[in-house]
Amino acid sequence: MEIKIQPMGYTQTNCYIVTIDGKDLVIDPGMDAADWVIRNSHNVIAILNTHGHFDHVWSNAELKKRLGAPIYAPKGDAFMLSSDPLRQGTPPSKADHLVDGDETLDIGGIKVKYRHFPGHTPGCSIIEIEDVWFSGDFLFKKSIGRWDFPSSSAADMAKSLEKVSKIKEDFTLYPGHGPASTLKKEQQTIPYWLDAVKRD
Repeated sequence: MEIKIQPMGYTQTNCYIVTIDGKDLVIDPGMDAADWVIRNSHNVIAILNTHGHFDHVWSNAELKKRLGAPIYAPKGDAFMLSSDPLRQGTPPSKADHLVDGDETLDIGGIKVKYRHFPGHTPGCSIIEIEDVWFSGDFLFKKSIGRWDFPSSSAADMAKSLEKVSKIKEDFTLYPGHGPASTLKKEQQTIPYWLDAVKRD
């Protein structure tokens, strides 16, 4: 598996191109991501969103139009793709496949597992491919996603943190913003964040 990374837009949202056996998966194409994706990919078979916030889905529609690739997004965040709830002027898009909770998909012969961790948004998920987690805005290096947006939930975030703390395997973690880490390293900080979320 080859992974290309490029921070996009003023939020510096990490856009990823994952290449396996000559097939490309684009994860979280944010602001002005389309040209970079097209320059750095050869056979895009899907566009994958970890959640519906504008800085992760901005280039969905343009990439689908230019490449014809289907869009996969969490069902709980489908409304964000079309309604621009944070009023950022996001180009509207529509998912071809709505992922419902924890779901394992076969995309062009590549196993893609969505793990649902709501809290930051209703549909917030990580995308697991082999031994890598693309964690969107759920887990970052030494931090977690915000839980104070209009569609966020502190209660759901607490449940998600408890859920992720029980996972025994380790994964390389590529977040929606900032540098990479590992799940085991970030599990060490979860008690701190769980306490912070429960105080709200």
